[in-house]
Amino acid sequence: MTASAPAPTAAAPETDTRARLRRSVSNTLKGSAGNLVEWYDVYVYSVFAGYFESQFFSPEDKNATLFIWAIFAVTFLMRPIGAWFFGRFADRYGRRLSLTVSVTIMAGCSFAIAITPTVSTIGVAAPMILLLARLIQGFATGGEYGASATYLSEAAMPGRRGFLSSFHYVTLVGGHVLAQLTLLAMLKLFDAAQISLWGWRVAFALGGVAAIVVFWMRRTMDESLGADSIQAARSGQARASGSLRELFVHQWRPLLLCFLITAGGTVAFYTYSVVGPKMIQARFAGDDTMTGVVINLIALIVLMLLQPIGGWLSDLVGRKSLLVFFGIGGVLYTAYLVLALPQQTHWLPAFAILALAFVILTGYTSINAVVKAELFPTHVRALGVGLGYALANSAFGGTAPLLYQAALRTGQVKLFAGYVTAVIAVSLIVYVVFLKNKGANWLDDAAGMDRRSTRGT
Repeated sequence: MTASAPAPTAAAPETDTRARLRRSVSNTLKGSAGNLVEWYDVYVYSVFAGYFESQFFSPEDKNATLFIWAIFAVTFLMRPIGAWFFGRFADRYGRRLSLTVSVTIMAGCSFAIAITPTVSTIGVAAPMILLLARLIQGFATGGEYGASATYLSEAAMPGRRGFLSSFHYVTLVGGHVLAQLTLLAMLKLFDAAQISLWGWRVAFALGGVAAIVVFWMRRTMDESLGADSIQAARSGQARASGSLRELFVHQWRPLLLCFLITAGGTVAFYTYSVVGPKMIQARFAGDDTMTGVVINLIALIVLMLLQPIGGWLSDLVGRKSLLVFFGIGGVLYTAYLVLALPQQTHWLPAFAILALAFVILTGYTSINAVVKAELFPTHVRALGVGLGYALANSAFGGTAPLLYQAALRTGQVKLFAGYVTAVIAVSLIVYVVFLKNKGANWLDDAAGMDRRSTRGT
């Protein structure tokens, strides 16, 4: 008996590791569920835009499509404000509470859009309500990104952060997949006129109902910000927590780096995953509507499933390698995607062109959460990640669909392709020059980074 006594002690570290991994996976799933619902609420707008356009703008208005996408773009202006508000909130009062509040706001706005009367009933008030609801959703989304990216990165175990944090974009893309699935189900059950009349309202309402479920789930997940940090912020002792002054004075370098890392990634993401599917939807309109929806759905599922693979690879070879892969691929491939995809008449080449774009995009999307979270110390992490992302997202990401529509109307699609390529090229330079594959970072070696920053000052 005495000879076998050391066995439990030897096994203890392995047991503890398994328990930590299970807890990490549980928190990842709970945190991701809310992300899934919030991004469904974002993408249900772009997926159903062609169907509810006539409900908010007169069918005789030739600029109706442009107005619909202008509303999509202008909501991104609220994201930096949301990133500041919720980033400060998350750095002072915890990531969990911030995420719970943001999903509640998203749900309320989705219900509001679902019950808004049409332009024929209340006139110009209809598009004004749509705009207001989407602006508030943009505010909530700006907060969701920074807090959720921070939470998933902090909750993940060291050595597996890339893999586990990749579920941030699994669920982000998953929201788009759910929106496409909703449209596919409606096309199976109803005709286009019925979807335009009332089906789109059901789609928005579903997002609101799902958010109620997520509200409960998020209340049960662990808090990744230490209790001491929350107490210090609440008592007024940690004035630097979530402070814009702290961010712009002492953390401006990582903030600028976060912005530049995001710029190319976000313009590619919205060009590939929003504009690309819209090209297919337009090309296969009419009798081939179902074909276009199926192509987009399968391609987006591929993108979703690629995220954990990219995250896992980054844990092995480093984050920089994947970002450089994305940058080079984006520079070489974007023009071909934008110019060739609308010309395809058969489903197979259309799917192949979009799927290859998603393979390239995975080099950015799968690790964008963790690579930004590694840049900032805990007390300004949610604010720094959220604001850096939101500013780049507002400038380059959200405007991409609107710019494409304008380029399409003026015959300047090649110019649009050149613009997207140039922004990706700038980010590629940043990936090559300023990032490293290995080394200390604020997530895994906060003490070392603190000593380094102290020496630097």
